[in-house]
Amino acid sequence: MGRIGIDESGKGDYFGYLVVAGAYADQKNESILKGMGVRDSKLVSDAGCLKLAAKIKKICAHEIVKISPEKYNMLYEKFGNLNRMLAWGHAKVIDNMTKKVGCRDVISDKFSEKNHIEEFLRQMAKKNKALEKIKLAERAHAESDIAVAAASILARAEYLKTLRLLSRTIGYSLPKGSAHVRQAIDDVVRMHGDDILQHVAKTHFNVQIGGKNRGT
Repeated sequence: MGRIGIDESGKGDYFGYLVVAGAYADQKNESILKGMGVRDSKLVSDAGCLKLAAKIKKICAHEIVKISPEKYNMLYEKFGNLNRMLAWGHAKVIDNMTKKVGCRDVISDKFSEKNHIEEFLRQMAKKNKALEKIKLAERAHAESDIAVAAASILARAEYLKTLRLLSRTIGYSLPKGSAHVRQAIDDVVRMHGDDILQHVAKTHFNVQIGGKNRGT
């Protein structure tokens, strides 16, 4: 039976975009995806994610929503917390996927105890009636499902691409993750000033640099 898998990348990374992706898997392409070595992106190297993503796009209906750091910071103020923003991104991907495939079964990794995704789906259903028939399953470790694994690969690959683009734009190699960003923050602020963080970083992260809090 076909289903749409949803996953995200970049939510724990101080620098770069938040990316949410969806991928459709059915009996026809599931064996192909498994044969390609598609699995949770956390188990795949960066280079492997980029290669697999190109292949997945050729055989799966898919959708990618990219939220730039600048937009992320605006949305964070609007939604008030990361889980609501993530839920909005997931719902947006589902909304777009229903316009590409007739499938109504959706699997997402569970990131909140509250039904935020369903809340946004109800809002979006006012313009897209197909969302009223969505059957959403939120599961812990949902990447064990091949559709969610494919989505996780697509999301991670797009995160990596956008991080490289931001790095080229400002002339500095921005690091992934959140544990080793202090030197990078100091460097980019010295190069471009404090305002640069709004354009390259998720500023609600609280990072202490040079006696100042770089974040909220």
